[in-house]
Amino acid sequence: MRSIKIIAGLTFVFLALFVIFREQTAGVSADAFVNARVTTIRAPIAGTFQLVSRPLGARISRGDTLGALSDPLVDTIRLSDLLQERAETLAEIDRLDRTANAIQSAIEELRAQAASHRKERTEQLRAMVESAEAGRSTAEARLRYAELSLERSRRLSKQGIRTGESLEEAQSSAEVAALNLKNAEETSRVARINLGAAERGILLGDGYNDTPSSGQRISELQARKAEIDANAEAQSVIFNALEARIRTERLRVNLLTSSALQANVSGLVWDYLAVSGETVQRGQDLLRLVDCDSAIVTLSVTERVYNGIEPGSSASFRMNGSGRLLQGTVTRVAGSGASAVYDNLAIAPSERHLGRFDVTLDVPALREDEELRCLIGRTGRVFLENRPLDWLRRLWN
Repeated sequence: MRSIKIIAGLTFVFLALFVIFREQTAGVSADAFVNARVTTIRAPIAGTFQLVSRPLGARISRGDTLGALSDPLVDTIRLSDLLQERAETLAEIDRLDRTANAIQSAIEELRAQAASHRKERTEQLRAMVESAEAGRSTAEARLRYAELSLERSRRLSKQGIRTGESLEEAQSSAEVAALNLKNAEETSRVARINLGAAERGILLGDGYNDTPSSGQRISELQARKAEIDANAEAQSVIFNALEARIRTERLRVNLLTSSALQANVSGLVWDYLAVSGETVQRGQDLLRLVDCDSAIVTLSVTERVYNGIEPGSSASFRMNGSGRLLQGTVTRVAGSGASAVYDNLAIAPSERHLGRFDVTLDVPALREDEELRCLIGRTGRVFLENRPLDWLRRLWN
C-alpha cells in the first residue's frame, strides 16, 4: 500500500512537471512584440518648415495638420513674363479695335458721301434727259420746218419763181435738220440709259462703271477692316491661351509658395527628422508616422517550431502583464536573418531575434479594439501549438 502511494505520488509529480514543461515550451515564441508599418512625410516643396508641436508618440488621425512649408522666394519670372505678354496682347487688341472703329466711321462717312453723290448725279442725269428730250423736240420741229421749206422751194422752182441754187439750199437744210434730229434722239437715248442705271445704283461713264472716289475708297477700307478684324480675332485667341497658361502658372506658384502637411495615416508620431524653422529641400524627409491600421505581431521561434507552421496557421498572442489571449493567424514566415523585412516597420529586431526564425502574426484585435490599438512596442508571447491546459483556459473564458 505504501509502495502504491509512493508510485502514485511520483506519477502525479511527473505529470505536473510535464504539464509545466509543455506549457512553457509548446510552440512558444522566444520574443514577440507589436509592430506596424512606418510612413515618411516628405517636403512637397522647398521652403521654411513650421511644425505643429506634438510629443513623440502622440496619437494622430488621418488628415490632421502636421505642419506647413512656406517659400517667399519662389521663382515667379515665368508668371511675370506671361503677365507681360498678356498686357501686350491686350494693348494690341485694343489698338486693333480702335483702328477698326475709326475705319468703320470713315466707311460710314464715305457711304454718306457716296449716297449724296449718287443722289446729285441722278438729279443731274434726270436734268440731262429732260434737256435731251427738249433738244430732240427742237430738232423735230426744225426738221419739219426744213421739209416744208424744201417742199415749197420745189414748187416754186417748178413754177420758175425760185432758182436751182435756192432749191439746193433748202434741200441741204432739210438734210442737216434730219441729222440733227437723229443726233438728238441718240443723245436722249443715252441720257435715259444713264438715268436708269443711276436709279439702280450704277453710275455709268464712258463704257465702264463710273464709281466715284468715295465708293472706291470704301472698298479699300472694307478690305483693310477685314484684315484688322482677322488680326484682332487672332490676338483674342492668343489672349485666351495666355489666360489659361497664366492660371496654370499661378496655380504652380501658389503650390510652390506654401503647402500644408497632413497625416496620411491614423497612428502615432514616431520621429521628427526636421525641426521647426529649418529650411528644407523638396523631397526631404520631415517626420515619420506609425500606421496603427497595419498593426501586426512579429516574433521569432526555434527551427523545430518554425518547420511546423505555415501561412494561415492559427496562433494566439498574450501581452506581458495580461492574461487575455488574442487570436491571430500566421501571415508570413521569413526565416532566419530576415532583417530586410523590418526596413519599413517601427520596431527593429534584436540580434537575438535575427538569430532565430522570423514569423509574422496578424492579430485583428490590435486594430479593432480601442483598448489595444496603437500599443506599438508592447511585448508578449505567441503560442503556436496546443498546450495541456488549453481546455481549462477555454472553460475559464
